[in-house]
Amino acid sequence: MHIREYIGKNHEYSTTDYHVHQIEYYFVCELKDNENYHIDPIDPDSHQVGMAWVQVNDLMQYRLYPKEIKKYIVKHFNREKAPVYLGDVN
Repeated sequence: MHIREYIGKNHEYSTTDYHVHQIEYYFVCELKDNENYHIDPIDPDSHQVGMAWVQVNDLMQYRLYPKEIKKYIVKHFNREKAPVYLGDVN
């Protein structure tokens, strides 16, 4: 669905991420079994405190990184066009 580039020296964590350059791919997925959506992550982030399914209409009030991805998820949900390559955004 989207490709996001992250060049650390250009963002708020530039002091620690100065040499970081990564490319991230975002996909549209769906659960195969809507009854079983409380699954523990296989390889959680070391700072991860939990996992939750949220309504798209409530997405803007949540802390999500990259911050820019929220508006594109909402656009997709509303069947609006959005670019595939998002650039160096955070």
